Amino acid sequence: MMLALSDWFWQERLWFPEGLGWADLEDRDGRVYAKARDLWVALPIAFVFLVIRQIFERTVATPLASLLGVKETVRLKAPHIPTLESYYCNITKNPTQTSVLSLCKQTGCSERQVQRWFRRRRNQDRPSLLKKFREASWRFTFYLLAFIAGLAALIDKPWLYDLKEMWQGFPVLTLLPSQYWYYMIELGFYASLLFSVASDVKRKDFKEQIVHHVATILLISFSWCVNYIRAGTLIMLVHDSSDYLLESAKMFNYAGWRNACNYIFIVFAAMFIITRLVIFPFWIIYCTWVYPVTIYQPFFGYYFFNGLLMVLQCLHIFWAVLIIRIALRFLTNNEKVDDERSDKDETDESEEDEEVEDKKDMKKNGPVQNGHTVHNNNHSKTE
Repeated sequence: MMLALSDWFWQERLWFPEGLGWADLEDRDGRVYAKARDLWVALPIAFVFLVIRQIFERTVATPLASLLGVKETVRLKAPHIPTLESYYCNITKNPTQTSVLSLCKQTGCSERQVQRWFRRRRNQDRPSLLKKFREASWRFTFYLLAFIAGLAALIDKPWLYDLKEMWQGFPVLTLLPSQYWYYMIELGFYASLLFSVASDVKRKDFKEQIVHHVATILLISFSWCVNYIRAGTLIMLVHDSSDYLLESAKMFNYAGWRNACNYIFIVFAAMFIITRLVIFPFWIIYCTWVYPVTIYQPFFGYYFFNGLLMVLQCLHIFWAVLIIRIALRFLTNNEKVDDERSDKDETDESEEDEEVEDKKDMKKNGPVQNGHTVHNNNHSKTE
């Protein structure tokens, strides 16, 4: 059954235009072509990236954070109350007013104490500024180096200046060493992001990020298998051209360098709109969607490849709305640039106010231990 499934999956009519097939991509006369089996190289590269990232974050990103003045917010720790902890972990992190009143009866705490406990507990689960900074600095380093390397690999290629050249001689296109490593490194990096997604900072667009990583991996892999390599290198270059600006803006934001963050973000917003909402759809997708049908009849691979590009374009539009909203808020009201996708710490009362409230609550309800009221029968003379 597996053999039959493999034969169906790799049948030539799905992957190639009529009259072409896998035999056309066999190495001959010193000319080397992309092979599907080459993609396995990306897996060890992904694990190497995970190791390098750990080393980078500890030896480079952490000292850099200290140098730039990244300051951690002191978070008050929620006391251990088993009833509230169980509710937080098993039911919800944001109890309703009715649930709060019910928890008050179960624990002997006041309504204010229960609300404060959940606020502090939620803040405990949020990633620290240092964690965010280290993640942003790692991505900044990769995206910047990838953009420089991609530009160096494509600067002398004719399809960088005339997009129709990407189809000249398709699919019999010789694989260059620079293309091979550009592809494997990019694929390995996005695979590493997918592997580390559980431990990375979770933002409000978490699901969109997963879709983006999966679509990118499929796009890179598929374009490699059917020798859409020239188109693939252009797509990767367009994406890398602005991502490092966003990550650098995040780094300055976490360090508290407001002006640097704001101005870099505005440059990023302009670059993002130009590359993702103009160049990508009106140049690259046009050249992969409209021009190829003048050369050969559409086939499954043609629709699949362009379908993945449209998925990416929908994500570009989604993120562009968020970016433009942030940029307009800064330009019109001179507000601080903040990542709307990130959860922010909930403000807590000052320690002095909390002490006053705690004393009032203790006089009213008595002290609390392990979620139960402790009754004190040793009355002082002053009472």
